[in-house]
Amino acid sequence: MSGALVLGIDEAGRGPGIGPMVLAAVALDDVSATFLAQAGVRDSKAFGAGAAAQRRRADLADVIRERALWTAVEICEVEEIDAYVTRGALNHLERKHARLLIQRAPACSRIIADGRTLFSALTAEFANLEAHDRAEAVHTAVAAASVCAKAERDRLFAAIASRYQCDFGTLRGGGYVNPPTCAFVEKFVQRHGHLPPEARKSWPWHNLGTLENADPSTTALTGPRVR
Repeated sequence: MSGALVLGIDEAGRGPGIGPMVLAAVALDDVSATFLAQAGVRDSKAFGAGAAAQRRRADLADVIRERALWTAVEICEVEEIDAYVTRGALNHLERKHARLLIQRAPACSRIIADGRTLFSALTAEFANLEAHDRAEAVHTAVAAASVCAKAERDRLFAAIASRYQCDFGTLRGGGYVNPPTCAFVEKFVQRHGHLPPEARKSWPWHNLGTLENADPSTTALTGPRVR
């Protein structure tokens, strides 16, 4: 190990209406940070979408796990997300899982989390924590965390999509509330009368016309919008 450790924290999947949210933490020293930066590790969003981007993130996540001093992920399942969003407390959920990652991590001289408003509250518990907007653009440890979080989110969403491939075709749109995802949800509701089990029921699916006649007790159509 060369130099003090820096722990980077980032998330993927806060906005989608289908599937879990993933937080990741990566601890790097100077040598591993330099190696990963030269290997092309950067903000996961910089790779774009589509199969090629997913393969690139997955490959880089393998390299990160091999070269980092420590890595871990926390998965926030749909039911837990819904429970927090209905209380307007999605930020609290992210901080809860970030706290768990920090508590599991080795001792680090700096902890850098992506999102000033989101994570600043944790500075009261962790004096060495810094919360910055766009931290993944400046700190390799945070960029590595963003890649690991997004690669894991990609993997989990691919598993969801594969479950519906035979009945509904390719599930496009990454689970975000966009036309391809809404088209899938509409078809699912038309067939089954309720939202897919992987859908976040606290998201604004009530905007879909086919849901207006669905049973509110099974679709939670009156839940709040994204917080």
